[in-house]
Amino acid sequence: MRTKEQSEVRPRRGTPRGRPWGGHPRGVPLRGLGLRTILLAAFLLAASGARGGSGRKPTLEAIGNEVQCTCGCVAPLNQCPHLDCAEKAEMQAFIKKEIADGKDETAILQDISIRYGVQALTAPPAKGFNLAIWILPGVGLLAGLGIVVVIVRRWKRKPAIEPAPTRASLDPNVLTAVEEEMKSTGMG
Repeated sequence: MRTKEQSEVRPRRGTPRGRPWGGHPRGVPLRGLGLRTILLAAFLLAASGARGGSGRKPTLEAIGNEVQCTCGCVAPLNQCPHLDCAEKAEMQAFIKKEIADGKDETAILQDISIRYGVQALTAPPAKGFNLAIWILPGVGLLAGLGIVVVIVRRWKRKPAIEPAPTRASLDPNVLTAVEEEMKSTGMG
């Protein structure tokens, strides 16, 4: 007779090695999750990433990575390749003054976009026309995925094979006319 511990070790029917998640050694495999669950998790991750800097004190390093240098190098402020870049020094002084005034990261980025223009930000704000920059890649990806699904389904569909006409389906008058024509021309 088996003890309770021995019966728990026994593999469950239909699952390899008795694991409740279909035998995946590290937990739930992705194929077991529904598409809705994956999309919800991605949405929540994106939403938490969009809130980003709320709750922590802004630093010159953090804001310098979100702002481009205006000297024309098209690099983040912290990575400007010019040694004695006057624009870099001016922007860093402005950011230090804003931090000293006690402003949060969002307010500082708004002030930078007002003073230097929206092009000074490394990522455009998600409002107005700039919202299209954030939405269109996802829409394009979904449209492309939909097109691929439609094409694959058409490829998998078996073509309808039309049966060859049988003697019974042909008109007997036409058959006799064809046979007479073949005999008169010497073909048959």
